[in-house]
Order: sequence, then structure tokens, then C-alpha cells
Amino acid sequence: MEKRKLSNCGHTHTCNHTVGSHKSCISLVPIFNHLEVEQMDEIMKTVQAASFKKGEIIYQAEDPSDSLYIVNQGKIRIYRLSDSGKEQLVRILNPGDFTGEHALFSESMHESYAEAMVDTSVCVIRRLDLQDFLLKYPSISLKILEEFASRLKQSEKQTAQFATEKVETRIALFLAECYDQEKSSTGTFILPMSKKDLASYLGTTPETISRKLADLEEQGYIKRKTNKRIEVLNLDGLLLI
Repeated sequence: MEKRKLSNCGHTHTCNHTVGSHKSCISLVPIFNHLEVEQMDEIMKTVQAASFKKGEIIYQAEDPSDSLYIVNQGKIRIYRLSDSGKEQLVRILNPGDFTGEHALFSESMHESYAEAMVDTSVCVIRRLDLQDFLLKYPSISLKILEEFASRLKQSEKQTAQFATEKVETRIALFLAECYDQEKSSTGTFILPMSKKDLASYLGTTPETISRKLADLEEQGYIKRKTNKRIEVLNLDGLLLI
């Protein structure tokens, strides 16, 4: 096993060059997993595997954006800082998700920060290798465009909610969306982030999140089973708040 520092990252971390980790990483990602086995094997040869400890910065604003980062195991939070230093959570990446896609098209700098929420392993593919694959396998480009469209839709939705919806509505719609994604037969789901991150994502404060969740429970819309596990009792009601 080779261990070395991967350049252009905020902290020192371990790169593990193992075929198994590369293969599982590539097979998780929608932009690659539609390819033939031989084609994925070709991509695997260009991949570097890197590990980050909880709280470690993978990249930060103004770092060169020259690689695609794919989450193999763990979880990554992507956030931006305003001029005043206020944090705005953009999204959370789970296994199979990726970031750094702007490196595909031009030499640029990161505009956001990527931080490991737990001990996390990622697969890294450099710009030049990616550009070669885009030319060789056009279907990858289509998959990336699909992901861009999805992210743009989510970003526009978030912006519209900030501008037009009250905090209660933002929280209710977020809970309804989590419930829909979980598709649990028991009507329960686990909040995908901490109250601090949720507050950053929804443009409010952790204290407001706690207070509004208590209000929703008192009104019979939800029931908090544990700190992060929530049961939806009245989905239609949540959607009308």
C-alpha cells in the first residue's frame, strides 16, 4: 500500500491505492456505473483514493479546482462563507455523490468549502483524465448534465423558499421531503444533518429549529422518537403549513 500526501487539499491525509476501493467507488457513481465493466476498469486506473478524518477540510474556497471528488464512504458537507463570515450550507454528500465537477470544464478556483462530517474516504480523478473520458465516452457527459440540472433545480427551490416562505414552512417542507426520500413503512426517518447544519441550510438558527420542531410535535404533525429520528403523523398537514 502506498501512502502519500495528495496535493491541493487542505490537510495531510492518506491515499490508499487499492483496486477494491476504486472499483466500489466508481460503481457507486451514476455518472460511471452505466458503463461497461471494461470501461469502468479503465477509469479505475486513473483514480486515487484518499481518506479524511472527521472535521478535516478536503478543499476550501480559492483552492485550485482541478479534480472530481467522489464519496466512497462517509459524508461531506459543502458550504460557503459570506463576507461577514456567516456559513451557508449548500448540500451534504453521501456515498456515490460527487463534488468538484467545475474542474471538468475549465481551470478555476473553488468557491465553497468541503469538510468531512465523519471519517470519510473519497476517490479523486484529475481534470485531464476526466476530459479524456468525456471525449471517449459521451454518455458520461449526459449523466453529468443530469446531475447539474438536478442541483440547479434544488438551488432554485432553496432560493425561492428563502425569499417567499416563512421559517415554519421551510422546516415543514424539508421534513416532508426527507419523509418522501426515506419511503419508510413505519412513517419515520432520520434527519440527515445536525440541527446546526439544518439551520444553516434553511437560513435560520439552531434554537429556532428546536422551537419549531417542538411546535410541530405539539400540533400533532410529527413525533420525535429520538434526537434525530422523526415520525410523520400528518404529511398532508405538513405540506399545507
